Amino acid sequence: MMADDPQQDTHARSGAPRRRVLAAAAALAPVLAAAHTAPARALPAAADHGHRDGPVRPVRTALSDWADVAKALGRGGDMKRDLMYHTGLPRRDLSVISQGVLVKPELALGSHVSFVRYADGSTMTMGDLVVTEQELQPFLDVLQQHRIAVTALHKHLLSQMPDIWWVHVHAHGHDPVTVARGLRAAFDRTGTPPPQRPAPSGHTLDTAGIDAALGVKGTYDDGVYKSLFIRRETITEGGMALPPGLGSTTAFNWQPLGGNRVAISGDVAMVAEEVQNVLAALRRAKTQLVELHNHGLRDEPRLFFTHFWAVGDGVTLARGLRPAVDATNAAPAGG
Repeated sequence: MMADDPQQDTHARSGAPRRRVLAAAAALAPVLAAAHTAPARALPAAADHGHRDGPVRPVRTALSDWADVAKALGRGGDMKRDLMYHTGLPRRDLSVISQGVLVKPELALGSHVSFVRYADGSTMTMGDLVVTEQELQPFLDVLQQHRIAVTALHKHLLSQMPDIWWVHVHAHGHDPVTVARGLRAAFDRTGTPPPQRPAPSGHTLDTAGIDAALGVKGTYDDGVYKSLFIRRETITEGGMALPPGLGSTTAFNWQPLGGNRVAISGDVAMVAEEVQNVLAALRRAKTQLVELHNHGLRDEPRLFFTHFWAVGDGVTLARGLRPAVDATNAAPAGG
């Protein structure tokens, strides 16, 4: 048939038999008509949960509302802004070195998941999970078996030993306990340890100088100082309004190394128009760029994140990082 089409065969005779072409067209006509009139497949109901009058809003909850989720996860959590039930799972079982620095779990090895209840009774789960390269593929398999979506697979550190990966996850539905059980099954395929008390830090840090340079009051978490900024816009994910800070946080984690020296692992949240200015500012601040990626799949406005790393004087680094923050539409999260 293709030999009779002069567009397909330049050596075809100019007097190609028209009857053969017409017969083929007649044979295809019923098929084409059926394809044209067949109803399009509907998108899954979960594709977009927004309403005509705006996105679905999160509702306030209390710690007691999440007791069954905590039981399924095998550990307790805490509330963030009365909207997010947050559980941290630091990888204290790992001894990770990046560019000569022994990385504390709270600097860059802290798995965490958050659950948010919405006005329509549904619950959204989002998290960033830390696994070794040997754990990665079985871990992903279990997440898929439990219908927990993987939205990003990336790095936070350079030249780390052993090799570590970070996995962003997402789930949305009306059964958060089942999601928690799926997460627990995935964590059980890793060396993620049970909860334990953190070891005290032996170093001090000029936190007042860092706060003044960045314009935000930070907090300590397991010996690591954290400075947080939150996007000013309302961010939605599949029509659901995210609580401030969920999946849209600029975070600087400072690990004291002694003598005012720090290792910093940072993550900046940006819209597309801000990306290049932020990357340039981070390089001027003498930081090393690690990753440029997304956390979500259907966020609006679309957010990009860049991880970076630096070692040096804490206050000097903070002063250098201020222009990167100022290049974004973010506000201090406060202490």
